[in-house]
Amino acid sequence: VECSSADEALAAAAAGADIVLLDNLAPQELHVAAAQVKAAYPGVTVEASGGIVLETLPQFLGPHIDVVSMGCLTHSAPALDFALRV
Repeated sequence: VECSSADEALAAAAAGADIVLLDNLAPQELHVAAAQVKAAYPGVTVEASGGIVLETLPQFLGPHIDVVSMGCLTHSAPALDFALRV
């Protein structure tokens, strides 16, 4: 479940979400929210996403973050024009 605050993340976990995606949070806010989710629901996977690039990645890593999504890996990928004939 995509969440933009600690309250939303806790509500999603309480409702049975297996994975809580904390989206577009500043690193400090992210770590506080992730710690709250893990304290209340240790089995929930916490994912960080939104605006994370290679240069800022270390700021988003922490003991309560299980997964980091980085759209920058695909945003600049070149396109390949090809055809498949059967």
